Amino acid sequence: MTILDGKKISNDIKNEIAAEVQKIKDKGEKVPHLAAIIVGNDGASLTYVGSKVKACERVGFESTLVQMSNTTSEVELLEKIKELNENPEIDGFIVQLPLPPQINEQQVLLAVNPDKDVDGFHPTNFGKMALDMSTFIPATPFGILELLDRYGVETKGKHTVVIGRSHIVGRPMSILMGRKGFPGNSTVTLTHSHTKNITQITSQADIIISALGVPNFLKAEMVKDDVVIIDVGITRVTDETKPRGYRIVGDVDFANVSQKASYITPVPGGVGPMTIAMLLKNTLLARERHNI
Repeated sequence: MTILDGKKISNDIKNEIAAEVQKIKDKGEKVPHLAAIIVGNDGASLTYVGSKVKACERVGFESTLVQMSNTTSEVELLEKIKELNENPEIDGFIVQLPLPPQINEQQVLLAVNPDKDVDGFHPTNFGKMALDMSTFIPATPFGILELLDRYGVETKGKHTVVIGRSHIVGRPMSILMGRKGFPGNSTVTLTHSHTKNITQITSQADIIISALGVPNFLKAEMVKDDVVIIDVGITRVTDETKPRGYRIVGDVDFANVSQKASYITPVPGGVGPMTIAMLLKNTLLARERHNI
């Protein structure tokens, strides 16, 4: 059994990006600039955005954090997005989700310039991804592809089962794993909360990508020997023995499923660190796109 170490691979990617940025600096050119908008004071979102800012510093990017109160109106947020769209200094930006209830998430995602949409959520970029065209791939799916690639996990002709159909992970993964090329060329089954006899499906899978958000959902009896497991789930579970009073748990019963798996991602330290690394990679790609 091999651990797919997202922490190590994300560090490798950050080092590669830092080397690229150094070349840009040596030429006296403008370094990539990533901005993030956060509305409200959700603890998990603030932590996540903070780690993005630190990652930018580490690789030599410029970064801008725009904090707006949770009473911000949709009009005010759209105005801020327009500013960033029109600012030539900003190569890419993200709007941290979730947003407060008074703001229509769909309207906000549509307002982002597709050429600056380093999250890959705009319908233009999602459509290009589905058509195998060059575009920004959403950061978490992009990170999963990179893990499979760098560990040389064979995907061609394999049966991939994706659990969860969110626009952020499940649905894009189902498209990407079925595309021509590597990683890809697998036969994909997309499962969700209304799927019947899910154990029957997962037990036939060569690769399982779980993005359900239900702690320890995938049990050892639901998988076959030598399965490849990608656990995208991140749930806080109360644990008084921990200093913070909780621990982070994935969708997979790691202790038991890892006994049967050929490759598996840990939680934490698997897919999570890859997401930020690929956001940086998308920002570097955005800068190149703007400088063509």
